[in-house]
Amino acid sequence: MNTTLAKLPRVLLIATATATLAAALAACSASSSSSTAGSGHTHASAPKAKAAKAASAPKSTSALSGKWSGNYSGAYNGTFRLSWHQSGSHLHGTITISNPRSRLGINGTVHGTAITFGTVGSTAITYSGTVSGSSMSGTYQVQGANGSTGGPWSASKS
Repeated sequence: MNTTLAKLPRVLLIATATATLAAALAACSASSSSSTAGSGHTHASAPKAKAAKAASAPKSTSALSGKWSGNYSGAYNGTFRLSWHQSGSHLHGTITISNPRSRLGINGTVHGTAITFGTVGSTAITYSGTVSGSSMSGTYQVQGANGSTGGPWSASKS
């Protein structure tokens, strides 16, 4: 037991020295600035700039997540319901269409106002268009044995 107590001051001394060194390095890193020769101007250190940028950066939006209702016309006419989740620019979920009646998995992307998506169950159906707030519209294409057919579509957030 005496040897353990004898080692305790040395352990505390090492821990204190390590903590002091870490605090000094952190203080130097956080408060360091570089001066432009003779100008008197200083620049914020990189850690402060990164922290400020991270605090002001917008978080990933998921404005398209949720339920959407729409219609399509042209080669096929009917209605559809989308239920999807947005993660960054990626979309995934399900689409239920009225003609021909089916429910399929769906994936897509959104870049700015441009949106594209297609069914997982049939890669022959693709949708493209634009998004503006709680509405979107565009055209769809269905690849068939006799070529491509399609028409316009539009949807609004439910």
